[in-house]
Amino acid sequence: MTPDSFKERLARGVFSTVLRLAAPAYFLRLFLRGRQEPLYAAHPAERFGFGAAIEPGSIWVHAVSLGETRAAAALIEQLRRERPGLRLLLTHTTATGREAGRALLRDGDTQRWLPFDTPGAVRRFLRRTRPAVGVLMETEIWPNVQHEALKAGVPMVLANARLSARSLRRGEKFKALLAPAARSLRLALAQTAEDADRLRQAGVADVRVSGNLKFDLQPDEALLARGRTWRAGLNRPVVMLAVSREGEEAAMLAAWKSAQAARAPAGSPLLLIVPRHPQRFDEIAAMVTDAGLTLARRSAFGTSDIATPPLSAGVADVWLGDSMREMALYYGLADVALLGGSFEKLGGQNLIETAACGVPLFMGPHTFNFAEAAELSLQAGAARRVATLTEGLSQALALLTQPSERQEMADAATAFAAAHRGAAQRMAAPILKLAAA
Repeated sequence: MTPDSFKERLARGVFSTVLRLAAPAYFLRLFLRGRQEPLYAAHPAERFGFGAAIEPGSIWVHAVSLGETRAAAALIEQLRRERPGLRLLLTHTTATGREAGRALLRDGDTQRWLPFDTPGAVRRFLRRTRPAVGVLMETEIWPNVQHEALKAGVPMVLANARLSARSLRRGEKFKALLAPAARSLRLALAQTAEDADRLRQAGVADVRVSGNLKFDLQPDEALLARGRTWRAGLNRPVVMLAVSREGEEAAMLAAWKSAQAARAPAGSPLLLIVPRHPQRFDEIAAMVTDAGLTLARRSAFGTSDIATPPLSAGVADVWLGDSMREMALYYGLADVALLGGSFEKLGGQNLIETAACGVPLFMGPHTFNFAEAAELSLQAGAARRVATLTEGLSQALALLTQPSERQEMADAATAFAAAHRGAAQRMAAPILKLAAA
C-alpha cells in the first residue's frame, strides 16, 4: 500500500487535535441527549476505548445506527451460518443502533460503543478487543480507526458499501484526510457497479459488487400478520408516511387537511405517520394536535401482541407509530406508503423493506441514498416517482379507489424484493477468509 504523504499525515494530525479539543463538547452533548434517550449516557468509558478485555479473534461489525444495524443483521446471520460458534464484537454510535443490536447478540458476543476517533481511544479499544477482522457498514469512514487498525494488523472491510456522486465530490475537499482511509480498506463490498466505480476513484484498491444486504432482510411475519389483522378491523384504508424526516410531517399534515381526507365521515382514510427518529415522537404528536386532528399513539395501545387497538384509536384522524422494531406491523397496516426522506433533500429511506412487505410506494425526488434500488423498483412497477409530497398524497388517495391497480403494485413489490436477494452470502465468504488469514 502507498505510504501516507507528509500532507496526509499532517491532515490526520490536525483532525485528531481538533477531535481532542472538541471532546468535552461532544461528551456534554451526549449527556444532554441522554436526558431524552438514556442509552446515550450509558457506558461512557467505552467512548474513550475502555472496557473489559475480551478473547481475541472476534468478527467486529460496526453499525452506526438503526438502518446499518438492520442491514448488518442479514450479514451476521449468514456469517453465523457459515461459521457456527463465531464470536461477534458489535459496535455502534447511536442509541437506536445499540438498542437494535442487542437482539443480534449470542452467548460469548460483546457490544460496545465505537470509541471517539482519536488515536489513543482507538488504540485502547483495539488492545482490549483484538478482532480478527473489522467490518464497517455502508458509508462509514473513520480515519484514526482505520489507521490504527492497519497498524494493528486488523483487516478492515466496508460492507454493503455505497458512495454517492455528491459524497465523492465532497470528499475531494478533504482528500488528504480521506484518501489514506480509503486506501487502508482491505476490501469494499459495494451495493452497485456505480458505487464500486466511485469507491475506486476514492482510492479503495479492492472493490467487488455484491448487492444490497437490505434485500436479504425478511419482514417479521408475526408483526406483518398482526398489522394486517389490525387493518381488517379498522374497516378503513390506511395511508402511511414511512420513516419520515424533519419537514415532511408538517407538509403531510397540511396536505392531508387540504384534501379533507381526515375530516371525512367514518370509513375515510387513516393517516399513519412513522418517524425515523424516536426523539421526535412528542414533537410530531404536538404537530398533529396543533393541526386540529385527533391522534392515537401506538405507545398507548399496550404490548405488541394485542389482538386489536383500543376502540378510540379506530376513529382517530392520525396514528403515530411511536414504537421501535415494529416496522413490519406498520407496513401490514398500510394500503399505500409515501417514502420518508425523499421529499426533502435527505436521500430517502429504506424502500426495500416497503417492497418486501408488499406495500405500493410513492417516492419523492430525493432518493440518492438508494439510487439503484429506487430505479429498479420503478422499473418493476413496485413504486412511482412524484415531484412533491402533495402530489404523492393525491396519487396515493386515488390508488385507494383502484383495488386491482393497487394489488398489481403490491404483487410487483413483493416480486421485486425477492428477485434481488443473495448479498449476504456474497459478502460473508470474503470476510471470513480475511478473518482466517
